[in-house]
Amino acid sequence: TGVNRRPSGTDGSDYSYRMVVDSRYKKVAEGKSRLRVLIPAQAFIQLIVVFLFVRKRETIEPLGVTSLLIFFISLLIGDLGRKRSHANFLKVYLFGSSVSSLTLIVYLLKKDPSLE
Repeated sequence: TGVNRRPSGTDGSDYSYRMVVDSRYKKVAEGKSRLRVLIPAQAFIQLIVVFLFVRKRETIEPLGVTSLLIFFISLLIGDLGRKRSHANFLKVYLFGSSVSSLTLIVYLLKKDPSLE
């Protein structure tokens, strides 16, 4: 008696619960796919900025170099966070890229006051 019974949960009775869990995974997958595009786009834009400085043969002051270093390190951390789904790494990426953007804006405004 009961030798051929199915284990609990394999009879389809948990279908509605699995659909709720599935929507959560879908949100995570959508967020990761957005980051998969956003992180390389940010890196490309930053490389263009570096290229423009090199092309003009201008020296980059320490504030500009610091901004670039923070940005590229935060991009690496953000990519690791995206691949491994580490929320803390993604928070560091968000903070680092924000700080980097602000320091780059300050650097550009100090370098060329006509941008104000």
